[in-house]
Formats: sequence, structure tokens, C-alpha cells
Amino acid sequence: MILLKIIDQDTAIEEIDFNTLGLLIGMMIMVMITKRTGVFEYIAIKIVKISKASPKKIMIYLSVATGILSALLDNVTTILLIIPITLSIADELNINPVPIIITEVFCSNVGGTGTLIGDPPNIIIGSAVHLTFMDFIINNGPIVLVTLVVTLALFTVCHLKELKTTKMLKERIMEQDEKLLIKDKVLLWKCLGVLLVVFAGFILHGTLGFDSATIAMTGAVVLLLISNVEVEEVLAEVEWSTILFFIGLFVLVGGLKAVGAIDRLAEYVLRVTKGNLVLTTISILWVSAIASAFIDNIPFVTTMIPLIKHMGEISQMNLTPLWWALSLGACLGGNGTIVGASANVIACGLSKKQGHRITFRKFLVEAFPMMILTIGMSTLYLYLVYL
Repeated sequence: MILLKIIDQDTAIEEIDFNTLGLLIGMMIMVMITKRTGVFEYIAIKIVKISKASPKKIMIYLSVATGILSALLDNVTTILLIIPITLSIADELNINPVPIIITEVFCSNVGGTGTLIGDPPNIIIGSAVHLTFMDFIINNGPIVLVTLVVTLALFTVCHLKELKTTKMLKERIMEQDEKLLIKDKVLLWKCLGVLLVVFAGFILHGTLGFDSATIAMTGAVVLLLISNVEVEEVLAEVEWSTILFFIGLFVLVGGLKAVGAIDRLAEYVLRVTKGNLVLTTISILWVSAIASAFIDNIPFVTTMIPLIKHMGEISQMNLTPLWWALSLGACLGGNGTIVGASANVIACGLSKKQGHRITFRKFLVEAFPMMILTIGMSTLYLYLVYL
């Protein structure tokens, strides 16, 4: 864009959303430090013991844990932590991990939909239109909770025959002492304390007057200072390729705005829907879902935000339902295929490394119908609550 002189360098820098980048980097740093304590492995084995090593219950509990952690951390980080644990447990119990992994991926994207920090599209939307942590919980939370329960129940019923193991294998994994997995109790308490303050900051950031990035980066810096962990080590573990991808994306969308592509697209959508709020909201929900299933939802959302803003400028319609339609469509739509969300790609890659290949067709057959169901539920929810 800069080399073609579509936008100049100063404009390109102005288009970068540093609030989104700061929030991502801050959360990545805190999670990477917390990972060193072994607390995530501890939680996994604890779940196995609570489930009495029943594969069906393990799938349910791990998927619920994935959904909750995705809401509190983010779905990409959660998948990076949960999938290796799932593969280890599946190996111990000699069961096929693929159904569990697909269910966990689905639940991670559903759970991440419920909060500001759970899924990258929400981070981008929240930063662009100044939506708070509590805004996402209040508006997306109810449908996310219902969706999580319904889809998890259906996934479990569909895979009952595959979720079986032997009594001997159950007894062996039950003998593991999860307490031995905690490597550093002092660091664990430090991490939990900082994360608690950070989450409180997210909830109150509208009242406090601080952006989410400021709170996340402050928490990351404090944890770096008190953890005695090598700063260089932690920074090396940050997903810089993802951060650079976001930067390039923001510049690319700035170029699209500069040539008027987004303005023309907004005008076309308004012509098709004739400015009707119900039609526009439902159109954005379904278009976002289908598009996000086949292209990564991050670039799609980044493109849609200025489009929706421009639609508001030229039609004066209430944009509130449109933002929640975009959030639900992009986040839940990412469940449709392997390439729909970053968490999907990462999970399938980790599974393949351990000899459990998840093909595009396998994921599509299992996840796409469930995704359509969640979007249907979201349509009803948006209509009843906002329209």
C-alpha cells in the first residue's frame, strides 16, 4: 500500500490500532509466565480425576474448561495449552483424541465470543467502537452460555461410541499426583494475584478511564518485574508473527478506505437491505459467519468495522445491533472450517504432529452444521433482544 502510494507512511501508522496490539501482547506475556508454574497441567489432571477417568466426562469437562479459559485468556492461548494436555490424556487412556479436539476447538471459539479478550475479532471491535469488557459479557454472554451447553451436548451424543477405554488404563491415570505438576507455588500466587487485578481492571476500565491495552500491559510489566523470569525468554515466546500480521492488516484496511472500496460496499449493502435495521443486522450476522468460515475472521472484521461505521453515517441507523451481529457472526462463524479461526489451525497442527490428522473434510462435516445451528440461535437472540 505504501510502495504503491495508495497511502503514505504517516497515514499507515495512524491506521494501526495500538490498543488491540497492546492488549494481545500484554495477555500473551502474562500467560507465558503463568504457564511456567504448571497450573494448566494441574487443572487438566484435576479434571480427569473429577471425571473418574471417564472419556465422556473428560470430553465434557475439558471442553467446558476450554470455553471458560478462552473467555478469560483468549482462545488461541487456551488451545495452545489445552491440546497438548488432551493428547497426553488420550494417549494414556488409548482413545481417539480427534472428537475431543474438535469439540474443544468449537468450545474455545464459542467461549471466546463472550468477552472482550476472548477472541481477536472482539478485541478489534471493542477497541474500534469503545465497547467495554462488561459490554461483551452482558450482550454476548447469554447466547454464548446457551450455545455452549447445546453444542457440547450434541457433540457428546454424536461421539459416545468412540469415547471408551479400559478399567486398567483408568486406574493408572487416576494414580497420578496432580500436586507434583505445580513447579513454582510462589510464582503461581504472584501470577494469580496479577491476573485477578487485571481482570478487575478489564471490568472497571470504563469507570477507571484506562484502555484495555494499558491495563494488560501494566499487568505484564508488573509480572515481569516480580516473577524473576528472564525478560528475553518471555518476549521470545510472544507470537510476534501474529502481531506483525495484525499490523499489516490494519495498514491494508487503511488502503481500502483510502481508495473508497469500503464506502462503495457500505452503500451496496444499504441498497440491498433498503436501510432496514432487521435485514441489515441479520445480513451482517450471516455474511460474517459464512465468510469467517472460509477466510480468517480477523481480516474480515477489520474490513467490516469501517464499513458499518460508514453505513451509520449515511443512514443514521442504530448501529448497536450491528456490532453484536458482527461479533457473533465472525467469532462463531470461525468454527465452520479448519481455516476459519487461528485456534482451529493451531489445534489441527498440534494434533497432526502427534499422529492424529484432522482433515479439512472431517472438520467441515462435524463443525459446519454445528456452526449453522449456533448462527440460527444467534439470529433468534438478536431479533428478540435488539430488533
